[in-house]
Amino acid sequence: MELSKRTYVQFGGMLLSFAGWVLSCVTTFVPLWKNLNLDLNELENWTMGLWQTCVVQEEGGMQCKDFDSFLALSAELRISRILMCLSIGSGILGLSICGLGLDCVNIGERRQESKNRLLLLGGILLWTAGLSALAPVSWVAYDTVQEFWDETIPDIVPRWEFGEALFMGWFGGFFLLVGGTLLASSYCFISSDPKTACYTPTKYHKQYPAVDSKYPDLTV
Repeated sequence: MELSKRTYVQFGGMLLSFAGWVLSCVTTFVPLWKNLNLDLNELENWTMGLWQTCVVQEEGGMQCKDFDSFLALSAELRISRILMCLSIGSGILGLSICGLGLDCVNIGERRQESKNRLLLLGGILLWTAGLSALAPVSWVAYDTVQEFWDETIPDIVPRWEFGEALFMGWFGGFFLLVGGTLLASSYCFISSDPKTACYTPTKYHKQYPAVDSKYPDLTV
């Protein structure tokens, strides 16, 4: 029963971690971190991400322009780029290491202690990925709120608002933290049985009836 609970925890952790990693990748590259609605021109909607700025027009579709230089960006965008790339890299590395430590993987199944250490290491990397995703998203959201309620800016000047990518980043970081916690906590569910929870087919040995010694040898 203990090994079954451990397997369920591992599957749940891998599923949440993979979902969080996908959301983190989408958050990094979509230009939906901030939205700017122009009251003077309701047919245009400006959006901004880490890599480009786009304008959405009802008649002309979407047109995007990449940022010219990395050094010309604001501090929040530069650090957000670095942290989101760190989140993607540590997330895929943590998923790979945890995959090798799962009970259903037959690699090193006789060295259960090594697989437990892989799960713990992968969980720590997933924590790193989750925190690296939550930090820039929360920072951009904080600056957006500060600029939105800044009284020194005239009311006629349009203000940036939250984009959809911020919410995806929050969910992605939360899923990575929960998934990494589940995978690392499975280290505590150590079973004395070294066998895995997966089905292992056994060899079928055909049994022949024993020969009675009372019959004579019929060989010529």
